[in-house]
Amino acid sequence: MSPADWATKDFYKVLGVSKDASADDIKKAYRKLARANHPDSNPGDAAAEERFKSISEAHSVLSDTDRRKEYDEQRTLFGSGRFRTTPGQGGQPDFSDLFGGGGAGAGGGGFGDLFGGIFGGGGRTRSAQPRRGQDVESETSLTFEEALDGITVTMRLSSEEACPACSGTGAKAGTMPRVCPTCQGSGMQTSSQGGVFSMTEPCRDCLGRGLIVDDPCPVCHGSGRGVSTRTIQARIPAGVKDGQKIRLRGKGAPGERGGPPGDLYVTVSVASDALFGRKGDNLTLEIPVRFDEAALGADIAVPTAKGGTVTLKVPAATPNGRTFRIKGRGAPRRDGGYGDLLVTIQVETPAVLNDASRAAVEAFRDAAGGHDPRAGLAGRGARSHG
Repeated sequence: MSPADWATKDFYKVLGVSKDASADDIKKAYRKLARANHPDSNPGDAAAEERFKSISEAHSVLSDTDRRKEYDEQRTLFGSGRFRTTPGQGGQPDFSDLFGGGGAGAGGGGFGDLFGGIFGGGGRTRSAQPRRGQDVESETSLTFEEALDGITVTMRLSSEEACPACSGTGAKAGTMPRVCPTCQGSGMQTSSQGGVFSMTEPCRDCLGRGLIVDDPCPVCHGSGRGVSTRTIQARIPAGVKDGQKIRLRGKGAPGERGGPPGDLYVTVSVASDALFGRKGDNLTLEIPVRFDEAALGADIAVPTAKGGTVTLKVPAATPNGRTFRIKGRGAPRRDGGYGDLLVTIQVETPAVLNDASRAAVEAFRDAAGGHDPRAGLAGRGARSHG
């Protein structure tokens, strides 16, 4: 698309955010819309594909602080409709100053430099500068074991870039957009509502673009942008946590004019495990023990996440719910070490007693001398309500 087309597009409306939206709000809106309209999720849906292109286009500008600032400046300038006209051109706006053509009154630079910075177009200064590629966000899901061990995953990524067929103009090769004759390039129309009231709205002929593409590019259909899809191998390090965002340098969108590629940020979802839990770098495990093991003490075999078992010495008179720490049997840490395995004892009460075991429990009760662990509770309860 042309510079005027870029400046008159409302990227905030595309993402459904306000003009003062934070970077985090923009990121959340983009991720939600991109997931819903991604071509992989809507095979054969041309409308969804076009929406996805528009969403990617908006995110590529608003997610970059410098590009967003320049974009806001251009929208302010174009929205004012303050274009000068040149005699002999039938009242058509003179864009020579705006796009770096050096017309009368040009002070050097002009919009061409600004648009060159945002969209890689005809500025004399910024257009020659390399620009780093955009960062790309994606998601992947891992099993509990994959997260502990680390894994290389295959990811299909889509990133937005200028249409290679039209170099971003939106017009078919050999043609150029023309200034909209209805709004004279401002992209806005003012209609009288009677009396002193009037209403300004986007031009109905150019839809707020300011320029009209008579012969659209057959590749991008006039949008000026394209979406490239590629498959990469991404290494997820061992010990990654659920919800953690991994930064993979240089795996994002390609740079412009020889600039370096952006980075890839992968948000990881880790499935829960039937046996182990996790607290930071430590793994957790609840393990049942018999009453006699808790009362008399025992050496019990405890499974580990890496396979095999370790022996845990349970001391005599261990209460239900006590937690023991087994060093170095947890999740991998960033420093190369390992967290710990936290084992919580769950004393098991037999659901069924045979005659021998019942007699043994009764004998224990008699030997305990009628000890009442709840002695004194009733009295304290009465005082608290007195």
